[in-house]
Amino acid sequence: MKPCIQVPIIAYMHSPFREKFGIPRQPNLVEVESYLEMQAPYNDIAAFEGIEAFSHLWLIWNFHQNKDAQAKDTCSTNFRSQVRPPRLGGNQKLGVFATRSMYRPAALGLSVVKLKKVVKVGKSIRVYVSGSDLLDGTPIIDIKPYIQYSDAVMDAQSGYAQQQPLTKSVCWADTAIVQKQDYLQQSMLSQQTILELEQVLALDPRPAYQQDPTRVYGMMFAEFNIKFRVDEQIIEIIQIEKIVNL
Repeated sequence: MKPCIQVPIIAYMHSPFREKFGIPRQPNLVEVESYLEMQAPYNDIAAFEGIEAFSHLWLIWNFHQNKDAQAKDTCSTNFRSQVRPPRLGGNQKLGVFATRSMYRPAALGLSVVKLKKVVKVGKSIRVYVSGSDLLDGTPIIDIKPYIQYSDAVMDAQSGYAQQQPLTKSVCWADTAIVQKQDYLQQSMLSQQTILELEQVLALDPRPAYQQDPTRVYGMMFAEFNIKFRVDEQIIEIIQIEKIVNL
């Protein structure tokens, strides 16, 4: 029998990323705000005493939507020794330990985020952060402060991901502009959500191997379904619709 450990779920992430498609491939590429909802017995404000002295936090979390991670026996993961990183077009294989692939032996992720505030809401404790690359509902395993002098290595080599991805320009089609204004007037959409959406789309969430300028892509963001097209360096939002009964 393989050795195995169990870890608690201390919180769940609440974020505008409602599906895997569209999530930035690394943290801190966009200033999207989200929050952690702490679970008992970890929803104790005393556990956060002194955290305001830190600007950033490490989040350790679980890839909960992976089939392997959903297995009842967490030690029975089907190990993949090689994966195909999206940044390399999905065509080149690398060793799993040379990537940040979600298909990992322990299905654990690690992200650094910016701490905004810790708020007590009734019996609940919420930790607001920005820069997260976590799916809504992601289980959080641990929270640790980011230490600048030891965690930041300025001359580090980052292999195939040495350079930050380029961004594209985002525009709105006439129909989408009308929809956007209507939702703004009804207070169903905020300027912050619009700004966050444009930041996410500017990173071009398509797989690297999809380059068809006529194809319409769909993405869920916050409470909206977004339709868009990509033509070279321009991303055009062609439709934004409120999701009913989310």
